[in-house]
Amino acid sequence: MALLIGLVVSSALALIVLALMLLSGGPAGFALSALLAVAPLPVLLAAVLSLDRLEPEPKLHLGFAFAWGAGVAIVLGVALTMAGQALFTRAGLGAAVVDDVGKVLLAPVIEEALKASALLLLLRRRQEIDGLTDGIVYASMAGLGFAAVENVGYYLLAYDTDGAGGAVQLFVMRGLIDPLGHPIYTSLIGLGVAYALTRRTPARLAAILLGYLGAVFLHGLWNGAATTGSLAWLGAAYLVIMAALVLLIVVTVVERRQLVAKMGVYLPGYEQTGLVTPADVRMLSTLPARKAARKWARGVGLGRAMSDYQHAATELTMLHLRAERQGMDPARFAAERDTYLAAMSHARRW
Repeated sequence: MALLIGLVVSSALALIVLALMLLSGGPAGFALSALLAVAPLPVLLAAVLSLDRLEPEPKLHLGFAFAWGAGVAIVLGVALTMAGQALFTRAGLGAAVVDDVGKVLLAPVIEEALKASALLLLLRRRQEIDGLTDGIVYASMAGLGFAAVENVGYYLLAYDTDGAGGAVQLFVMRGLIDPLGHPIYTSLIGLGVAYALTRRTPARLAAILLGYLGAVFLHGLWNGAATTGSLAWLGAAYLVIMAALVLLIVVTVVERRQLVAKMGVYLPGYEQTGLVTPADVRMLSTLPARKAARKWARGVGLGRAMSDYQHAATELTMLHLRAERQGMDPARFAAERDTYLAAMSHARRW
């Protein structure tokens, strides 16, 4: 219920912000700006969700993270950044300096904290963040929501200044060259939060701080390079951000392979239930075999059943991993285990 309320409130705030942009920028400029902001979203969302296909997260949670970024994070981010700039203005700094401070210092510090706070609200359902990939996915969704609404504002400003050509020119930079900026920044925090939740090492809480500092650094680096107007600085910042993206992709690929391999360790222990056979274990233990099994199942009318079976078996493996990494009350473990076994029993029809 709390997440549903958060989704509604955040969505309402995002709509209010967009309505204010419409009133201030006019229908023509707003329509073009909204179109440019939305155009890359399907591809970006598909890219983020492709990381999550092995163990899909609940749609409500993903929607909440996106809406939080688009609504609450945007509104509070603008308000707090303006308040901080007002303090620097009262301190006697010039308008140009205050503007640069807002972009390079205040915005990264404030916005990254607000976007990542979506993950903190999900901690009540900590079983949903049971791997590093989950933290990256939720953080990316918050970043995409934030970027979508923010881009409408930026494109509208460019339209007001330089017309449609100015808006399209800015779109090339923000929507085509660097569309994953906000998701990448916040994903570093998501990585830190997920590590802290799924590990029992003494330094696990430090991972959250390191992730936040990394996000602020990348965000500030890009904004700072943009304020210089130097292509060399922008290029250098872009390379650093792309290096972070490669790191995040490597983390998800390695974790996915480890999870699939672990199925060959844990699932044979359930062969006596009749729900897992050696052939099933082989099918579940490699990504190509899982894909081939789904293709076969669709051909014989069992596509949904195979997907449900694979998902339940994956969740069962994740349960064992959580118990191994974090420890778990035996009664809770047994209850969750039996739930996944029941789902596998219901789905298995071959």
